[in-house]
Amino acid sequence: MNEGDYKNIQTRLISIKRRFLNMYNSVNAGHLGSSLSCAEILTVTKFCWMKEADKMILSKGHAAACLYSVLAEDKQITDEEIATFYKNNTTLPAHPPVNKYPAIPFATGSLGHGLSIAAGFGFSSQLMESDRMTYCITSDGELNEGSTWEAALFISQHKLKNVIWIIDRNRLQGYGKTDEVMELEPLDDKLKSFGFDVFMVDGHNIKALADLKERFDNTERPLAIIANTIKGNGWKSMQNKLDCHYLPIGIEDYDLLHAHLSTDHS
Repeated sequence: MNEGDYKNIQTRLISIKRRFLNMYNSVNAGHLGSSLSCAEILTVTKFCWMKEADKMILSKGHAAACLYSVLAEDKQITDEEIATFYKNNTTLPAHPPVNKYPAIPFATGSLGHGLSIAAGFGFSSQLMESDRMTYCITSDGELNEGSTWEAALFISQHKLKNVIWIIDRNRLQGYGKTDEVMELEPLDDKLKSFGFDVFMVDGHNIKALADLKERFDNTERPLAIIANTIKGNGWKSMQNKLDCHYLPIGIEDYDLLHAHLSTDHS
C-alpha cells in the first residue's frame, strides 16, 4: 500500500467510525464495541480487496452499524436512511436485513451461518468459472457453532480459494472471554488441520490488512485470516471489557471517542 492509498483509507476509516458512532449515540443503542472491533477489517475489505462483483458477508451481524456505515461511505446507503437506524419502519435494523440492499445478500445475526453462506457463493462461483470472490467476517465466538466448522470442511473439501474467511479475534463474546466459554487455541493449528492456509494480522492495522491481498493468489489452500483485535477499540473506558458488547456509550465517552478519532484512530 503506497502513502496515497493509505491516507485515502485512513480518511475513509475516520468517516466510517464517526458515522456509526453517531448512529449508536443517537438511539442509545448497544453493540458499539463490536463495530469498533471490526471497523478496519470491513473498511479494508470493501475499499482495498473487493472488486465490484465480489460479495461481503458480515456473519457477526451485531456489528451491523459498521456495515451500514461502510456502505454509506460507498454511496450504497443514503444519509437519510442512516438517520433511521434502529427506529420504527427503518430499513437498517439492529442486524443486517434481507432483500433491502444488493450489498447485503443475506440477513445475518443469527450467529454461525455466515461462513455457510459464503461457502455457497464460493461453490457457485467455482461451478460458473467466475472470478468473483466472497469475503466472510465472523466473530471468534461463532467458532462455538458446529455450522461454522461444517462450512470450513466444505470450503476445504472443494478447495474454494475464492472464499476469504476473516476471523475477528477479539477474545470476547456475549457470555464472557472466549477462552473461558469455549477454548479455541491453538486456533491456527485447528484451521490448518481443516485444510486452510492461515495468516495472522493486527486487525486494527490498515496497512497490514491491505497488504495481505498480495498473498491471496499465492496460497495453496483456502485462506483463513486471524485478525487480532480489541473489542471496543479506542473506547478507553470500555475497550476489552464485556460491557462494551451490550452497553450504549455515554456522552462523556462519546466526546472522548470523537476526539480520539482525530488523533489516534488506527
